[in-house]
Amino acid sequence: MKLAYKKNYLIIFGSAILAGMIMTGCNKKLDQFSQTAITDNIFWKDSGQLIMATNYLYTSLPDFNSALDELMSDFAVDIRTTTVNAISEGSRTAPANDAQWSNPYAFIRAAHNIMEKSAAIPDGPMKTYCIAQARFFRALAYFNLVKAYGDVPYLSRTITGREDETLYTPRTDRRIVVDSIYADLDFAATVCPQPDQLPGTTTTTGTAGREYGRITRSAALALKSRIALYEGSWEKFHGEPELSGPKDPNKHFRIAKEAAQLIITENKHSLYTADGPLSFQNLFRYPGETYAKNKENILARLYGKSITENVASNAYLRTANTDGGNAATRALVTTALYTDGLPAGKSPLDSNGKETGLLTDYQNRDPRLIQTLFKPGDPYASIAGGNPVYGNTYYYHQQKYFTGQTDFINSASFLDFIVIRYAEVLLNYAEATYELNGSISDQDLDLSINLLRKRATNNDNSKLSLLTNSFVSVNGLNMREEIRRERAIELAYEGHRYWDLIRWKTAEIELPKAILERKYFNDVNYGGSTKPPLLNGYVLFEAADKRKFDVAKDYLWPIPTAQIGLSKGTLTQNPGWN
Repeated sequence: MKLAYKKNYLIIFGSAILAGMIMTGCNKKLDQFSQTAITDNIFWKDSGQLIMATNYLYTSLPDFNSALDELMSDFAVDIRTTTVNAISEGSRTAPANDAQWSNPYAFIRAAHNIMEKSAAIPDGPMKTYCIAQARFFRALAYFNLVKAYGDVPYLSRTITGREDETLYTPRTDRRIVVDSIYADLDFAATVCPQPDQLPGTTTTTGTAGREYGRITRSAALALKSRIALYEGSWEKFHGEPELSGPKDPNKHFRIAKEAAQLIITENKHSLYTADGPLSFQNLFRYPGETYAKNKENILARLYGKSITENVASNAYLRTANTDGGNAATRALVTTALYTDGLPAGKSPLDSNGKETGLLTDYQNRDPRLIQTLFKPGDPYASIAGGNPVYGNTYYYHQQKYFTGQTDFINSASFLDFIVIRYAEVLLNYAEATYELNGSISDQDLDLSINLLRKRATNNDNSKLSLLTNSFVSVNGLNMREEIRRERAIELAYEGHRYWDLIRWKTAEIELPKAILERKYFNDVNYGGSTKPPLLNGYVLFEAADKRKFDVAKDYLWPIPTAQIGLSKGTLTQNPGWN
């Protein structure tokens, strides 16, 4: 089905941004998109066309580029180049324009267009569902703006042209923006179906507009929990210059906890355990796809099934996994616990500085570390074919989303990207509970963090001790640090680490540290590689004296300068970026 469609533009302070729709044809699945053009006077006539318009919003879901957000943190570097991410090392400057600013506004405009044009369409459940999806994506877009820039212009309708005064809306207090986000997600959670009311896979036919991959009630609640946890942390740990005015962190922590608790009690999701001790690894591979096979999936960005049945393909396997475009650092390795549940510096199993070979890092460790990083001898990929194994390197290649030899040779993977999963909800619940009370009960730890540890060890506590208040007390640990450690290891290379450091206000501690890789051994054959720079025997990727974090400005991103120049004086720059 081909339709002519007029190009839609979002104009934010004079910058025209294409917001053309990507729509399905007559196919009922979300895995068939075509890009065409239609005009408003022949569109917006029925719910079928509203569904097509809504499909465009799904292109704003986080994808494998989101996993590369780790490069802005202390957990990842691109070993293909000597250039370190400018945000990670503190060397960025204010850009003229930035997709982090413009893209969310494009999707906000598209969401508004759906809500406004739907007025001409007869009322019905599908119309209401499309509006709910539009409000979900508006909430997501505004959160992406707020977490980067703080106060941002809040637009509640489409802009009609360069003379529209709404175009020059000044920055709105982030508290007001966040309250509007909560309202959008509450509406979506009320209207959207539970995940078990939609088909469980992309191969199941069903009602058009209610396919697998659509926004569900639990997706809306989970996003609300994520955002509320971020805002609670922001208000608890931040002050001038990045946050002015009254603060009520407990308001947000309560919202985060209650949204997570609803998902837990409604029992539509559970951790993926189908593959026993390899469940954590396979969660991020083809066995873990779809809600039918994996109830941990709350929201996924769909990539399709194969070259002939695809939405899109991604090259993460090659660029990030095997080429090292998102390679792990020693900061991750030293964060992971030992099997006795104790961290480096506390555990008698601590092997730091005592390494005797490339496998020492993996001995007596949290199984998730072993399933997150390649180690010598693991199945790998090669253009030469055969059954290659991972060899001797002095970098840590991470292996999340590794799908094997066939996808490597085809230079394409069709693995879905998990945007939100149940494990994050459990971590949100644990952290919000602790921050609300200054403590967390063993019962709540068993409901959250200990479920993750049991999954990681296939219920063998000898491979990783459970977390209890007594354990923390006896071993002189800090419960907040252990909750944060759990999040860091469970969610590594899923795009959370940098933003967690920002909201916790610990970026100023972690990001200025030297970036290290493996211990270097003179007697190991590294395939002829030149000996790299070292620091205390570890490969030095970037020295501490080349890294910085300016607490006066780096907790917020700079507003694009071209946007400020076009704003008629209504748009101001963030502190320190002038």
